[in-house]
Amino acid sequence: MPLAPDSSWLEEQIARWRTYLLHRRTIDSTDAAELEDHLREQVSALLEAGLAPDEAFLVAVKRMGDLDAVAREFAREHSDRLWKQLVFVPSAAPEGGSRAGKEAVAALALAVAAAMAVKLPALFGLGLDSHSGFYLRNASLFVLPFLAGYFAWKRSLPPRTLQTLGALFVAAAVLANLYPFQGPQSHTEILVAIHLPIALWLVVGVAYAGPRWRDPAGRMDFIRFSGEIFIYYVLIALGGGVLTGFSVMIFESIGLKIEPFVEEWLIPCGAAGAVLVAAWLVEAKQSVIENMAPVLTRLFTPLFAAVLLVFLGTLAWTGRGLEIQRDVLIGFDLLLVVVLGLLLYSASARDPKAPPGWFDTLQVVLVLSALAVDAVALWAIVGRISEFGFTPNRVAALGENLILLGNLSWSAVLYLRFLVGRGPFWALEAWQTRYLPVYGAWAVFVVGVFPPLFGYR
Repeated sequence: MPLAPDSSWLEEQIARWRTYLLHRRTIDSTDAAELEDHLREQVSALLEAGLAPDEAFLVAVKRMGDLDAVAREFAREHSDRLWKQLVFVPSAAPEGGSRAGKEAVAALALAVAAAMAVKLPALFGLGLDSHSGFYLRNASLFVLPFLAGYFAWKRSLPPRTLQTLGALFVAAAVLANLYPFQGPQSHTEILVAIHLPIALWLVVGVAYAGPRWRDPAGRMDFIRFSGEIFIYYVLIALGGGVLTGFSVMIFESIGLKIEPFVEEWLIPCGAAGAVLVAAWLVEAKQSVIENMAPVLTRLFTPLFAAVLLVFLGTLAWTGRGLEIQRDVLIGFDLLLVVVLGLLLYSASARDPKAPPGWFDTLQVVLVLSALAVDAVALWAIVGRISEFGFTPNRVAALGENLILLGNLSWSAVLYLRFLVGRGPFWALEAWQTRYLPVYGAWAVFVVGVFPPLFGYR
């Protein structure tokens, strides 16, 4: 039941309560979401009974019981989480193990399906080498529908939501393959290949969060999942690379060359299936992996801040301009996305009630440095457009940098307000989650409008 009108104060208190819950090692994000739903129901009932928001919240929390006691209760019920987080043992927890076993089987089956989907077009004469553009455009469509299906099954989404998700994937497939792109080096085709996964990833987010997608906490959970699956996927890819290298070596030792199998089957199919495996690992081992992203954030925030400051200082000292090429533009955008990621994951792990500290100051330095770099890139892009005219890459880079500039600018304002004691910390996290649809809308615009706008070149 939704909360009765009011209130930023009430949402702030619930956000703090949830953050404190998530700091309990025995309670994962799914458990916290369930407890939060119970709390909201209690608060709504008390508001309808005529209590003021502050009274309703305090009474509801009291009814929920002491949080440490709740944590101990969850520890007794889910004791396998404490000692079996890295190894799945079905016999240790018959009921929970049965559910986990079904999820493992479902994830593995969908991973195989995604791997086979990559090879399915070859049955119709669309080889990986001869139709690289087709595979480039459709790479996300080979994987993300299966990932969305996994979460739709796990969250037991209603039929109407399933129909909407299916319609979105079908529309994406039509757009990706309808336009007559001009040649294998079409700039708009490459832009579609880059932006379509961004739009579809948000569709996966709807399946992941389910009915909680409208809730900032639900969207923040999906942001955490996005970072965690990236970490797991990189680890799987590194391990897979080592395995592939050793496989090639040992077969060559007996005179067999398996490179064609590796290039045509193992790498493309493995890359697709690994996404589902990584998603299952994140879900199954949440209480371990949730601590990794904040730790990496603490490590890399000062390093990225130092690099950006040195770059800006060198730029000012030498007076050189940026070389605006496609690869450079993509690199700058990825850099700004990484900065936003560092900001997001540090915010997600921070206690909103804690006073500002040295790391908060460092975060502000990082954001302000990224803003300066973004401004330099925008100046170079605008100069390039005024001199040589509009191209798909330049317009896409201009739009993306403006979107990132808007996010970083208001993030800096909110963080500075927090540092000087004039605003709450949770407002920064809320701003980031509310900004997600902007990225999705821009990605859809690039995929749907850019190809005909620029003559499919």
